[in-house]
Amino acid sequence: MLGELDPAAQADVEQWAARSPQVRQELDELLAGLGVYAEAHAQTVPAGLRDKVLSRVLAEIGRPDAQAPAAAAPAPAMRVSASNPQPAAVASVPVAQAPRRSVWAMAASVALLLSLGANALLYSRWQQANTDLVAAQNSQARFAQTSQVMERRLTTTQEQLHLLRSPVGYKMVALAGTPAHPTARARVMYNATAHRVYVDVQQLPPLPPGKQYQLWALDKGKPVDAGVLAANTASGDSIQQMKDIASAQAFAMTVEPVGGSVGPTLATMTVIGNI
Repeated sequence: MLGELDPAAQADVEQWAARSPQVRQELDELLAGLGVYAEAHAQTVPAGLRDKVLSRVLAEIGRPDAQAPAAAAPAPAMRVSASNPQPAAVASVPVAQAPRRSVWAMAASVALLLSLGANALLYSRWQQANTDLVAAQNSQARFAQTSQVMERRLTTTQEQLHLLRSPVGYKMVALAGTPAHPTARARVMYNATAHRVYVDVQQLPPLPPGKQYQLWALDKGKPVDAGVLAANTASGDSIQQMKDIASAQAFAMTVEPVGGSVGPTLATMTVIGNI
């Protein structure tokens, strides 16, 4: 390709290529590319392409960065004046740090984003762990409460079982239904020494809403409140310990408002029995 130039232009190109490795590399790559093109198409390289290549080479030669590296700038000289024998300090020109600062700023931004993401993830997991802990504590509290209730029930059941198996000191008082409730049945276990009273229901009529069975001890004809029956006791599912009674000759049950009454409602008497 250089053969197409006149000797002066060819010498100029060779001179600049020898002085600048950058120009030499560019020129070699262009020549190699044209050679590959010519071999691949088996035809003469178009004249227009030669002109473009030559123009590009000459443009590269004319660029400042394509020229030979300039000689290193001389070190700044120190001037000494007659009035001041000390050499004057020459201010140094700081090297531009913009690219490096940009890299550090970008790295810091990425690190900040990663830190924020990690903190958000840790906070979310902490909240979940705290929620799970509260749920576990609530579950443990419910379990403890249930265990206490079951323990009390077990103790009561054991006492009732012991009472039924060995009723030493207890009198079994059968309570029969009144004429208004002939099928009603219950029994009272009374210990006159310990003053303890237990009631066991076999069958009682269902209660209307807002009503509750109440047990009465009859001492010398005077009714004494012995307590109200719980729902599971009235249904026959449990033996219930009632209020302590110091003295009694008979027991009876009446239907009273929930919570009991001060005195029995005789019209609602359901069962009665003498000791």
